[in-house]
Amino acid sequence: MKKVVVIGGGITGLSTAYYLQKDAQGSGTDIHITIVEASEQLGGKIRTVHDGEFTMETGADSIVTRKTNAMDLIEELGLKDKVVYNATGISYIYSDGKLKQIPKDAVFGIPTSIESLATTELVSAEGKVEALKDLYTPNERFTKDDSVGDFLEAFFGKEFVDKQIAPVLSGVYSGKLSDLTIASTLPYLIDYKNEYGSIIKGFSENKAKFQSGSGKKFLSFENGVSELIDGLENALTAAGAVILKGTAAEALKPLDHGRYEVSLMDGRSLDADAVVISTLSASAQKLLGNSDLDEEFNQFENSSLISVYMAFDVPDRELPADGTGFITSDSNDVKCNACTWTSRKWEHTSTEGRLLVRLFYKSTNPHYEELVKLSDEELLQVGMDDIKTSLGITSQPLTYDVTKWHEVMPNYHITHHQIVKTLEVKIEELYPHVLLAGCSYYGVGIPDCIANGMATAEKILTCLR
Repeated sequence: MKKVVVIGGGITGLSTAYYLQKDAQGSGTDIHITIVEASEQLGGKIRTVHDGEFTMETGADSIVTRKTNAMDLIEELGLKDKVVYNATGISYIYSDGKLKQIPKDAVFGIPTSIESLATTELVSAEGKVEALKDLYTPNERFTKDDSVGDFLEAFFGKEFVDKQIAPVLSGVYSGKLSDLTIASTLPYLIDYKNEYGSIIKGFSENKAKFQSGSGKKFLSFENGVSELIDGLENALTAAGAVILKGTAAEALKPLDHGRYEVSLMDGRSLDADAVVISTLSASAQKLLGNSDLDEEFNQFENSSLISVYMAFDVPDRELPADGTGFITSDSNDVKCNACTWTSRKWEHTSTEGRLLVRLFYKSTNPHYEELVKLSDEELLQVGMDDIKTSLGITSQPLTYDVTKWHEVMPNYHITHHQIVKTLEVKIEELYPHVLLAGCSYYGVGIPDCIANGMATAEKILTCLR
C-alpha cells in the first residue's frame, strides 16, 4: 500500500485527495490518504457562518458557473439538488457621492459592444472617444506576460480603465492592474485583440461564453459554500481517508527509498510515499525549511481583506431596484472598496427577506493599515458609517460578522508564473514525489483550485506507479 499525506484541508487539498482516491480505485491502486489540517475546521478560505435567519460567507461566497469542472464535482458528490444560483441585477460603482450603473453587458467593466461603451455613465465623452481606439489600434507589442493594466490602457485609455474597468477587475484580482499579468487575470483578452483586432469585437463574438441563458453566473448551496467542503469530507472519510484536524505539519524529512516523514505539532509523525503541500506559500516555505528555495518563496506576494457583514431589520426591497451591490471608485466619503447586497443577490442568505450586506476593505485601500488595527466593534462602526453614507440606512444592525484575512490572498504579479516554474523544477530535484498545490501558485477561484487538485492527483498517481 502506498501512503500519501496531503497537508492543508482547503478546497485544493480536499480536491486533490478526492480525485486521488477516485483514480486509485478506478485503476486498482492501493493508496492510503491522510489529510492534515492545522485548524479545527476544513475549508481554508471557505467558511459559512449561520446566525439565525442569516447565512454569511466570511470567505469565498460563490462559484463561477462558466467553469464547468466545479459542477462535475458537485454532481459526483450528490449535491446538485442543493445548488442555488445568484439573482441577477445591476451592479454599481459609487463615485462622486452617488451610485452609477455599470453597463449590464460589460465583462469585468470591459465594454462588449459600441452601445455599452457609448452609454456608460462612468466615463466622460472624451474618455469614450479615446476608448474607441480599441477598434482600430493593432496590438504590436503586448504578450500574455505583460501587465493587464498597461494593456487595457493602451487600447481603452487611462480614464476608461481608471473609472470603469479597474474598480471591477481589481475587485476580483487583488492588487493593482499594473502589477498583474494578462496571463494571471484574463488571458483571452490578448487572444481577442489579436484575432479580431479589437477587444470589444472579441467579446461581442464570444458573448455566449460570458452570458448564460438565465444570466445566472454564480452558484452556491442552500446551506452555504461550506456544503461543498462537507460533501468532500464525507466522501473522503467514507472511502477510508483519514482527516486530522487541529494539528499542523511541523517538518518534512526525507527518508530512505524516496519516502518521507511528516512531523506534526502534536508529536505524531506520518510516513509517506508522496506528499502534497496545499498550504499558503509562507507555510510551505517554513515546512520545507530549505534555504535553496527561499529565493523563489520570498518573491510571492499576498494581499489582505477585511470582510464586514451587517444584517438590518429593513426589507431589502428598499435598496435601489434590481441592484446587487456597488464598488467604490475614487471616493472620499466611504472607506469600503465594495458592498454586496447579499440578501438581494442570494435569497437563501436571509430567509425572512431582511437586508444583509457585506462590505469589503482591501489592502489596496489607503485606509487599510489604519483599519486592520481596529477591533471588531470599531470596524462595525466604520461599516455602519459607510452604509449610512452610501445607502442612507441609519438603523442598528441585528447581527454582524467581522473577518480579517490578513496576508493570505495571493497576488499574481508580473513574474509569478516564472517563479512557480522555477520552484517546481527545484522541488522536483530536491524532494521527489513532493508537490506544491493551491491558490498561492495555480489560481484563486474555487473551480481553479478544483482543477489544480485534479491535476495534482494525476501527477501523484503517475509518481506512485
